[in-house]
Amino acid sequence: MKFGQPSTLPRWAQLTILPALNLLAALLVTGLVTWMIGEDPWECLKLLISGAFGYGEGIGYMLFYTTSYIFAGLAVATAFHAGLFNIGGEGQAYLAGLGVTLVMLGFDHTLPPYVLIPLAMLAAMGFGAAWAYIPAYLQAKRGSHIVVTTIMFNFIAYSLMLYLISHQLIEAGSQNPTTRLFAENGWIPQVHEVFTSLPSSPLNLSFVFALLAAGLFYLIVWHSRWGFTLRTVGTNEHAAGYAGMSVSRVIIVAMCVSGALAGLASVNDLLGSSHRMNVLFTNGVGFVGIAVALMGRNHPVGIVLSALLFGALTQGGSDLSFEKPMITREMILFIQGLIILFCGALENLFEPFIAGLFKRKDK
Repeated sequence: MKFGQPSTLPRWAQLTILPALNLLAALLVTGLVTWMIGEDPWECLKLLISGAFGYGEGIGYMLFYTTSYIFAGLAVATAFHAGLFNIGGEGQAYLAGLGVTLVMLGFDHTLPPYVLIPLAMLAAMGFGAAWAYIPAYLQAKRGSHIVVTTIMFNFIAYSLMLYLISHQLIEAGSQNPTTRLFAENGWIPQVHEVFTSLPSSPLNLSFVFALLAAGLFYLIVWHSRWGFTLRTVGTNEHAAGYAGMSVSRVIIVAMCVSGALAGLASVNDLLGSSHRMNVLFTNGVGFVGIAVALMGRNHPVGIVLSALLFGALTQGGSDLSFEKPMITREMILFIQGLIILFCGALENLFEPFIAGLFKRKDK
């Protein structure tokens, strides 16, 4: 499936002006709703920004959330460049968590950290890719719609993991659906442990891995032969097939890479923060990744900036809901939903107006 029509705007305007206007529109609607429930929109905005950027611990939490959103956004963007809409990142991250957990429970007391952590990351990528392979195969070989199958696989993944954690992997003697705590030699170092002057937070070195993944994404998608093939199939699969490219192979590989990137989002939480598997560890990261990719225009720079925005919304929203009980977690989800609406379904709402300004300027 193909998304969007060719734009008449310069590329830089598509990547900067349109997302900024979409974000502003979402914030204006949010401000109106905030005012309607009896709160001061300007005061709430200041609390939101202060909660994300106003103190060291808040910044650490914000970047921790950003890390997972970068991986999830890159996952969606990889499939998108092949003309696919992978909305199964949540399920792929879930199954990737199973890969991490199996490695940890099996080897965290025997393997050294420099072997154990890379092995767990490879397991996360492998399990995420394997879970994405089945919808990819059904799309490439059987013509099944990738959106339908990835939605189904999200629910299947949740049900499967709920059973495994509750009955097979649960900590001995525990009533909570969690595994035992992983041994410390399987923990990714947190940033405040490396730089002791920084305040304590769950931010860990997975953030560095996410930035490296974004850089590698750019080099591969825009500066490699496979990236050219990927984008060609995403633009016109019939022309790609006529040129001798294997469309089905590109679909399968792109979805597997997408699943592997989604899988790395589980590493940030399981090895960098909670150090155990529980039934809600993904916390919707796969769905937020869709908004991150859309707002970032499927470009790694845009994805990193968009992930920062959603990380700020998540952390700042937590502080805001503490200060303003009327602003609940559901309200923060409402704000995220508005951003998804304006940056997704209504992404070209302001394009005719902006295009008209550019035409007048050219005259």
